[in-house]
Amino acid sequence: MSAALPVWIDGELHPRERPALRADDSAFLEGRGCYTTARVVAGRPRWPERHARRLRRDARTLGLGEVDEQGVQRALQEIAEAIFPDGDGVVRLEVSCDGDGRLHLVGVPRTLGEEPDLWTAVVSMVRHPGPMPWGGAKVTSHLYAATGRREADDAGADEALLFDRADLLVEGTRSNLLFVAGDGRPRAASLSRGGVAGLGLEVLRERLPELGDGDLGRHDLFDVSELIALNSIRGAHALVRVDRREIGNGCAGPWARRIADLLSAD
Repeated sequence: MSAALPVWIDGELHPRERPALRADDSAFLEGRGCYTTARVVAGRPRWPERHARRLRRDARTLGLGEVDEQGVQRALQEIAEAIFPDGDGVVRLEVSCDGDGRLHLVGVPRTLGEEPDLWTAVVSMVRHPGPMPWGGAKVTSHLYAATGRREADDAGADEALLFDRADLLVEGTRSNLLFVAGDGRPRAASLSRGGVAGLGLEVLRERLPELGDGDLGRHDLFDVSELIALNSIRGAHALVRVDRREIGNGCAGPWARRIADLLSAD
């Protein structure tokens, strides 16, 4: 169904097969663009203000120009109403600029699809490159993450875990990662390692002040009692197997269930 959905470009809907951006667009020519992905629930985007703030911040960081936050919120609402008037879906909204410096806003909707409550993962063979000059911005050039997702798809898994050259956990290819170690406290893989600053993690920190940060080595991965994947579209999911080995007791633990409840609340 997603293949038939139109694309929203600078305020207008276009068929997907129609070329509409210039060849000197920064995202195409340089991989210099930023994006955010919003969940649509009953025809309304979740957390539109947060998505707008993210795009404005990340566009500034990449030197793309000034993004109008109100315009981003209107765009998300327009796309949601046009494509998913009473239903659920997903909208990826991207900012880039052409060779004349004019900003472009592109919205690509897709259906939500189904996923299991419990996730499995593989450890990616790709090493995360570590911190970048643009910090935790969500950029359009992310070959390492795309390669990891293909590894997960090929293995029939839901996620691929990315470790850096020091064998420390950075993030998943589409999620921030939390873990529960011996003291029973939840920690997020430290963003200082170069992971994307996800909106789901931002919301969780506000709702769960005791959430800490920490480092998890690859060789300690199977010593944790819980491993949790977190993003703004899917919420929180327990990762119960990695490379076909169980994490904890192979079930969703108490922190995974609590965090999922916290994120599902409006």
